[in-house]
Order: sequence, then C-alpha cells, then structure tokens
Amino acid sequence: MSFTQPERVSIDRVPIRRALISVYDKTGLEELAKGLHAAGVKIVSTGSTAKKIAAAGIPVQGVEEVTGSPEMLDGRVKTLHPRVHGGILADRRVPAHMETLAGMEIETFDLVVVNLYPFVETVKSGAAQDDVVEQIDIGGPAMVRSAAKNHAAVAIVVDPGFYGQVVTAAAEGGFDLKTRRRLAAKAFAHTAAYDNAVATWTASQFKDEDGDGIIDWPAYAGLSLERSEVLRYGENPHQQAALYVDKAAPAGIAQADQLHGKAMSYNNFVDADAALRAAFDFAEPAVAIIKHANPCGVAVGSADAEDPIADAHAKAHACDPVSAFGGVIAANSTVTAGMARTVAGIFTEVVIAPAFEPEAVEILSKKKNIRLLALPEGYGRYPTEFRQVSGGMLVQATDKVDADGDNPANWTLAAGEAADEKTLADLSFAWTACRAAKSNAILLADNGAAVGIGMGQVNRLDSCRLAVERANTLGVTVESDVDGAGGASNVGTTESGVSGAPQRARGAVASSDAFFPFADGLQILIDAGVRAVVQPGGSVRDEEVIAAANAAGITMYFTGARHFFH
Repeated sequence: MSFTQPERVSIDRVPIRRALISVYDKTGLEELAKGLHAAGVKIVSTGSTAKKIAAAGIPVQGVEEVTGSPEMLDGRVKTLHPRVHGGILADRRVPAHMETLAGMEIETFDLVVVNLYPFVETVKSGAAQDDVVEQIDIGGPAMVRSAAKNHAAVAIVVDPGFYGQVVTAAAEGGFDLKTRRRLAAKAFAHTAAYDNAVATWTASQFKDEDGDGIIDWPAYAGLSLERSEVLRYGENPHQQAALYVDKAAPAGIAQADQLHGKAMSYNNFVDADAALRAAFDFAEPAVAIIKHANPCGVAVGSADAEDPIADAHAKAHACDPVSAFGGVIAANSTVTAGMARTVAGIFTEVVIAPAFEPEAVEILSKKKNIRLLALPEGYGRYPTEFRQVSGGMLVQATDKVDADGDNPANWTLAAGEAADEKTLADLSFAWTACRAAKSNAILLADNGAAVGIGMGQVNRLDSCRLAVERANTLGVTVESDVDGAGGASNVGTTESGVSGAPQRARGAVASSDAFFPFADGLQILIDAGVRAVVQPGGSVRDEEVIAAANAAGITMYFTGARHFFH
C-alpha cells in the first residue's frame, strides 16, 4: 500500500508565540519562563511546573484549561489529549491539518519544553518496584516525540542547559530549521535512552525468578550511551575515537573529574580502568600500576605504616620499576602528599583515586603532562560485562573476588603444612591480585606486594618462567614504612631502572589464576624457591601436582574458584 505525500515547503525560522512547558527537573525554570514572557510568548503548563511559574509572578495557562479536562489518576493523565497533541503534531505545511485545527479551535505550539521523570535515578536508589514503576513517564515521552517528529515547525527542548538559547531565540524570531532538526535528534536520543532504561530494568526483574542463583538472561539487553568527548585518536593514531557515558550505570572512570594534565587518550582510559579494577579488589589501602592493561605492580599498605597509601605505592612500584615507567596508577583511597612525592619522581601518565590531598595535587601539578583524575562518589562497576564480537555482544556476570573460593577460610589444604598467619595473608593477597593479570597468569608475592608477575602467555609454563624472571631481575627491595617526609624509603633505581636485582622469588608465595595442567609449571616455582602456592585445583592431573608439592615440602591450597581474564 502506498500513497503520495502532498508537496511540502520547508519553513526556516518559526517565531515562538506559544510554548508548552512540563518538566520534572525545575532547574532554570523561572529564568526560562521570565525570558519567554518578556518575549511575548504565551505559556501553557502542567501541575507543579505551572505552580512554580505562577509563583514567580509569570502568567501561565494550566493545561486543564486547554483540554477542558482536569488531571486524573494521580497525574497519570493530563496531556494525553487532542488539544495538546493536535497543537504539537499539526503539519503547518499541509492546509488540511490547519483547517482541522481551525475547525476544532485548537492552537498550535511553537515550542515544547519537557524533561522526564527520574526513572534511572529511582532505580539506582534501590526503590521498591511500585515506586520505580511510578517513574515510568508516559505523557512526557509522548510530547517529546510528537514535537520532535514535527520539528518542521516545532522546537523541542529537553535539556535545561539549553534554556538560555531558547530565551535568545524567542526574542530574535525563533529557531531556524537546522537548529530544530538538531534539537529533534537530541530529543529522540533522550526518549530512546529513557525507553531503553525502562526496558532493561523491566527485563532484569526476571533475572533469577526461581531463586536458584542462576541468571535467567533476559530476552533484551541494551545500553544507552551519550557522547561525552571526542578523543584525539583511538588505540592507534589512524583510529578515530570518542568517550561515551552510560548514565544508567554506576559512576566510573567515564565520569571522573580531571584535576590536572592534558586530555585523556583512549589508551589512558583503558589502562586507568584496568588499574581501578585491580586496586579496588582490596579493602585495605591499595595501589595498582598498569601498563598495556596488565599490572606491573600491585600492593597493599602495611597496617603499621605511617602513610599506608604511600607505602602501598612504594611496594607496587618496586615490583617492576622498568615497566612502571610511563604507567598508569590507581589508588583505592586518598592520594597523600607522601605518595605524591614519590610519584612525582617517576614518569607517570595517569593517577586516579577517590580523592587527592590538596598538597598532593600541588606537588603533582608541577608535572605538566601527568593526568590527575578524581573518581565520582559511588564508584562501582556494571553487574554485567559486555564484549563486542562481530555481529553482536557477549554478556556475562562481572567477575568479582567474592566467591566462596576467594575466602581463605574455604580453601582446601592440598599439600604440605597449613600456612601460618603471615603466609596465609600473603597467599590471600596473591590470589586477589592475580585476578588483575591477563591469563595465563602467575603472581609471586611477599609482604602484601607483588614481586613478580607472569601474564598473558599462551601456556602456564611461560607465565611461571616470566614471573620468576621478573622477580629476580626487575624488582627492588623496599622497606615497609615511609620516611619522615612522607615519601617511600629505598625505591631508587640505577640508570638501567634496576636496583640490586635481589632474588625475590625465593621465599615468596605464588598464585595461579587457573589450575596447573601438569606439574612442570609448579616445578619452575618450586625450583625458584617459592614456599607456598594457591591455585584453583580441578585438573585431571591434580594428584601429580600435589605429589610435586609434597616432594618439595611446600604448602599448596586449592580454592575451587578460577579467575581467567582474557
């Protein structure tokens, strides 16, 4: 079925004579209404919006006067009426439309200003289901879409930040067609994001209907992304890139406040997010140093340190000072002046943390290019992880260090004697820190700090060799406290970036993100002098691996949990 559309001539500038305003967010409302009134615009409004405009002494017509029908059902129905939508949707380029309006004595609207109920914010607050449902806006999206569809004559505004331009346009003869098209595009994106949030939340209500702890994956999953900034380039200079923000997600690096430094790059964002993932796995003050999305240092501050976060950074840096050059640092607590003094002496791309002491900002701001990012309140991660594949997305529950097998109390002693308190603490640290390294991953640790990391290898043997080699050639020895000036002790390096190169594998503990398929990988660690190992277990050759551990007289625990990170 087809029909011929009547010829329509575009209207460029449309004077604003009558406006419909219905907003939940009242930011800037009085100034907008005053500006429109001063420009001779007749204002029609709804409910609390109309009351606020009237309270400011500005003439306003209630929408019920236009429709001849009062608001009903606790405000659920107020603008869903032909006298509202007819005035918005009538195509002024079509004579029959205008004749219909004239016959029904319906006036047109030239401007519609609407923002929607705070659905996303209500969901984030943890509100009850009925309270969330009440924030599903009906009339608002209908008005927005109606005005956006008819942008040939109607301007639709959904952003209070645009009100100043609205007032200017009203005084200067209205918006031109190009601007109305841009406003319509923004409005459609606004309602699309809103509908996506509603659809995603509604689908999520069935994620575990039978209560068995297994996600009943919904038939629909969506993300609503709003461009935050255009980046200089992507992973490589020939790739264009931009940063988008998901307002429905927990606040994260995309919403961080940059306190100092040049603009963030694509790779900076990737590495800084990986650093946050590593540092925030710990409850204690912790620091992670990342290079190319892999950790080159992770540590927690000693409980008796005068400045625990500075201590954590000193120990993390000591793991691999060579790779830390040009790295990205994340701290899970406030960056102190003591930590800043140490960081200032090391070429660093980014430091990100929940907060910075004023003196720390002053110290680090002397470095022109270092980027300082303060996390927003409520930092968190998606409950699910998305990974793009050709033609679609993979979605999985986010990996966290919260499984039963991540608690040392639930580990199974598979070989050797039970670990003493200090050894068990180091094993627990190593197990948690190992999650941050790309698979296959082996991490050696001592005194709450990584001392050697083997990551991203295609077999576990190479990861074991790499962890030992890095522990014995790249690291430096660091005292666990900080000096009187607040800086870390004994973190200096030679011109080659290496100081002392102690044999740190000997006496360390080790963790493996997945089981040892053969005993040969474990044997590399045993030969290097590792005293205890924690690993998931579960290999068909576990008995062979256990026999090797017992023969060497080392302690080995099975967690029953795995943390692959591809």
